[in-house]
Amino acid sequence: MELKDIEKFANDNFNELVKLRRHFHMNPELSFKEVHTPAYIADYLRDLGLDVQEGVGGRGVVGKLIIDENLPTVALRADFDALPIHDQKDVPYRSVVPGVMHACGHDAHTSVIMTAARILSENKNALNGNVVFIFQHAEEVDPGGAIQMIADGCLDGVDAIFGQHVSTSLDIGTIGYKKGTATGMPDDFTVNIKGRGGHASKPDGAIDPLAAAISFCNQMQYAVTRKSSPMEPVVLSITMFNGGHQHNVIPDEVEVGGTIRTFNKETQDVMIKELKKCLEGLVTITGISYDLDYMKGYPPVVNDEQKTDIVIQASDEVSTVNDVQSLEPDLGGEDFSYYLQRVPGTFYYTGVRNASFRADYPHHHGMFDIDEKGLVNALSVMLHSVFIFFEEEASK
Repeated sequence: MELKDIEKFANDNFNELVKLRRHFHMNPELSFKEVHTPAYIADYLRDLGLDVQEGVGGRGVVGKLIIDENLPTVALRADFDALPIHDQKDVPYRSVVPGVMHACGHDAHTSVIMTAARILSENKNALNGNVVFIFQHAEEVDPGGAIQMIADGCLDGVDAIFGQHVSTSLDIGTIGYKKGTATGMPDDFTVNIKGRGGHASKPDGAIDPLAAAISFCNQMQYAVTRKSSPMEPVVLSITMFNGGHQHNVIPDEVEVGGTIRTFNKETQDVMIKELKKCLEGLVTITGISYDLDYMKGYPPVVNDEQKTDIVIQASDEVSTVNDVQSLEPDLGGEDFSYYLQRVPGTFYYTGVRNASFRADYPHHHGMFDIDEKGLVNALSVMLHSVFIFFEEEASK
């Protein structure tokens, strides 16, 4: 296989991509609860003749295609966990697990890297280096599977790493890239605000946690606009507000949860400080008490410029890619960042949006779907990136 043949191989494997993607879409498993998914991946890789390790970092799978240990080694990474969201689509490949679905595209990521493993293993004589295929569990839930897999040795001997994410924000035929900082730090918090319940007609005899919780939500928005620098992006989203069960009863306790997203530690520290100050102020003013569970999220994804240039060059080689875009950083979180702290690499985005196919819903939505033709672009760019990387290493 030569560079000019890659696109043909990718197109010839379209049915394989779709078969794999739909299998995983129908059979999703939640983070840290993946059992059948990693077993399926491991069996597939063994059938290709790869050296396969299971249980890496807990539930991860690593397949190795070693040509010569003296040659450079590149890693390709996919994640395979699903989300606790009910699949609302009326399609033959709808999730068969109630309340669980692939609403972010991890099924697509896995099918792309599995198919890449098939193509590369069948054409290993054309390789001037080694390839490690990393299939990661639990990307969606802190602390994530990446850091556990790295601790278990998945990057041993790896010189570079590439990953990709399908995106319904980008049209079919588009590849997006980001040089340098690509994602934010996604912190999560849960606050149990505790008061003293009572009759709704006599609030003076109670300590109302609902009123305190509402005040907390409002004051934290003040912190976003008046305490953090206007030159530094920050997002606060309250996503959980649970308390009370009857119209005439003031409850004893209210749970409030959400996420704070920043790009740097200084802004992160400001928001954590303001959150705690807000809660302490409510203790003084209202008499509530509270329990705070604050979890710092993944570090930012910081893409290597040279490896990103490889993806740009690879994208230009694919005839069905008609738009290669430089994207702005966003405040989503991605534990691919941990790999990039160890080895140089990049994380790119493949357009799968097609409104006529109803593949234009946002990620983490019950109607999320993709135009599967975009998988061919994801695969083609990935394969081109592997070969370009080997060529550049050989020229050093």
